[in-house]
Amino acid sequence: MTAPQRPCIICIDDEPRITEGLALLLRREYRVITAAGGQEALERLQEIGTPAVVMSDMRMPGMDGAALLKSVRRLYPEATRILLTGEPGRDAAVSAINEGQIFRFLTKPCAPEQVLAAVEAGVTYHRLLTAEKTLLQETLVGCIEALIDVLAMTNPVAFGRSNRVRRLSMELAQAAGQPRLWQLQAAAMLSQIGYISLPVELVEKLYYGQRLTREEQILADGAPAVAQTLLGRIPRLEQVLEILTLSRKSIGAAPEGEMTLGANILRLVLEYDLQIAQGKSVEAATVALRARGDKHDKDLIDVLAAVVGAGSGRSETIVIPLSQVKPGMVILQEVRTDMGTLLAPKGFEITEVFIQRMRNFGPEILAERIQASTNSAAAR
Repeated sequence: MTAPQRPCIICIDDEPRITEGLALLLRREYRVITAAGGQEALERLQEIGTPAVVMSDMRMPGMDGAALLKSVRRLYPEATRILLTGEPGRDAAVSAINEGQIFRFLTKPCAPEQVLAAVEAGVTYHRLLTAEKTLLQETLVGCIEALIDVLAMTNPVAFGRSNRVRRLSMELAQAAGQPRLWQLQAAAMLSQIGYISLPVELVEKLYYGQRLTREEQILADGAPAVAQTLLGRIPRLEQVLEILTLSRKSIGAAPEGEMTLGANILRLVLEYDLQIAQGKSVEAATVALRARGDKHDKDLIDVLAAVVGAGSGRSETIVIPLSQVKPGMVILQEVRTDMGTLLAPKGFEITEVFIQRMRNFGPEILAERIQASTNSAAAR
């Protein structure tokens, strides 16, 4: 049985004897990493990811402890921050607490048992934050998923698309080295939420790339503002909204970071999905994306091409009655009622909610034989 990984502690001080002493004190219970200054600490953190505790000296050449912990709070909010200083003073304390929102403030010299107690409390707090964040993420994403499934019943074009965009976005994120970017998952599902204000007929025209009238274009241009208004009322969606906002801008319009990467992925997947929905092959869609070098990251396009190319041969196309479709299958043709109402567009991924809704369909529609894919890759 594999032993659990020890919590990671990073200790920063420009005096080597201090970091060596802390490492010696803590190494039995924790994985200890040391750095001689703020910039070196940020570089080490970029390599290892979020630690349980960051313990920093206040006065250091270049970047002081307050500035470092402020950056840590922004980049690694779940890391517990402890300040260890030999010159306690009101200004230093106020700066550190306000800028870095520290968990503990310790003064040198500090008894070993005090250091151990502070670190232990910091690790416990980190675990609580991580558990709360995981629970929040799972609950939030689950609620969004349920909402989108319900909306797909009334607007299958827009919100059926949400599932495809989410799936491919997360596949692309994993291939790009960001498999746990839950904010991207939520943003992909909510990327069509603004279309809730548009007539279904207009959404279909947008989906299939048909020419819009001037009035229709004005309505379509207002969809992002509707999404901003709706989602802006929901707590904890700030980063999701950031991805959605940045995805509507050109590449390079924001500094590098996880949310910018998420926006670049979402922007690319949304346009790729539209190209496929309008009848282009995978190859033609990829060529069209490369022609928009000012809008998309060229390296991401290469990754996307590998992802969709690798999946293109894993599916099986079958012809079955609509009543026999199963969750995860993808419908490869439009399904409409006798009155012309669209029940599912081409590329619609079957969900449990859709299957339940089929009970309300007439027997003639349920008996209609349709083309479907046993794997979502065929929708590409």
